[in-house]
Amino acid sequence: MNVRQRLEQAEEKLSPCAARSIASRGRRVAEQPCPLRTAFQRDRDRIIFSNAFRRLKHKTQVFIAPEGDHYVTRLTHTLEVSQIGRTISRALCLNEDLTEAIALGHDLGHTPFGHIGENVLDELVPGGFKHYEQSLRVVDHIENKGMGLNLTWEVRDGILNHSKGDLEILEEGWNTVSTVEGQVVKMADLVAYINHDVEDAIRAGIISHSDLPASTVKTLGQSNSNRINTLVTNIVAFSARKMDGGGAGRQIIGMDPDVLNAANELREFLFARVYRNSLEAGKASDARQIILLLYRHFLKNPTKLPEEYRMLDGGDERRIADYIAGMTDHYAILTAENLG
Repeated sequence: MNVRQRLEQAEEKLSPCAARSIASRGRRVAEQPCPLRTAFQRDRDRIIFSNAFRRLKHKTQVFIAPEGDHYVTRLTHTLEVSQIGRTISRALCLNEDLTEAIALGHDLGHTPFGHIGENVLDELVPGGFKHYEQSLRVVDHIENKGMGLNLTWEVRDGILNHSKGDLEILEEGWNTVSTVEGQVVKMADLVAYINHDVEDAIRAGIISHSDLPASTVKTLGQSNSNRINTLVTNIVAFSARKMDGGGAGRQIIGMDPDVLNAANELREFLFARVYRNSLEAGKASDARQIILLLYRHFLKNPTKLPEEYRMLDGGDERRIADYIAGMTDHYAILTAENLG
């Protein structure tokens, strides 16, 4: 018995709701198993060593080009989601490796300048542009010189279906992901961003601690660590009560009503006071113009795309979106300046 087989055998002790790597639906292209790592561990490693993952450290989360070292980037957000997700999965005896792989890959398709860049490309690209669809395109078609990472079906499903859109937390239609581990990442993503975005907004002077809804503070706590601890602890307790049978097709990961209402209230507060403000700021207008300039330039001059992007499928518009979406904030600014 090799190391991988021993690890697969250990997975049999997980919850009946957990995904087993040995029972994965497989990869798009069949491969020989690794003797040391399970299929989900292998996916995690491929994501960490990808170019798209490295670039996350220089991509905006909410605030564009902030003056300070402690603002959240797309990479630090991803690491927070991974850690929160692993904590929940470990407590519930779910597959921590699958949770980690989905979490690390969920935002690989995000554009420079956060959701501003996504919104502009969504307006420009025929058929629209969504960061979660782009994340899947990154791991399927763009990484590894156009060969993709050939991830397992379960990781790809979690990446594609992690986004919540405009839905309230656990609103009807929330559960579009097929594994309970994918549900964990979806919830961990929410827990991470509604907390670190509060701290960044306070750091930026947009809001103060006293602006937070009193009922949210009463239920979740005043500090970032208090809020995360309350949410994660409640998610684990609530979800443990739900795990009384198989997980397929069921929404298992959730919160008690009072905590859920407080989380939704905090989320709505952020949309009203932070996200819409950040989208209307002067830097946001500059970011929009940069994306527009880049897109229009390469649409007129598609042969000036790097060769690795010219070889991708989907037509010029999609290839241009691939290139722009892969840029860091700094690289997008520099490229636009060179065009000027």
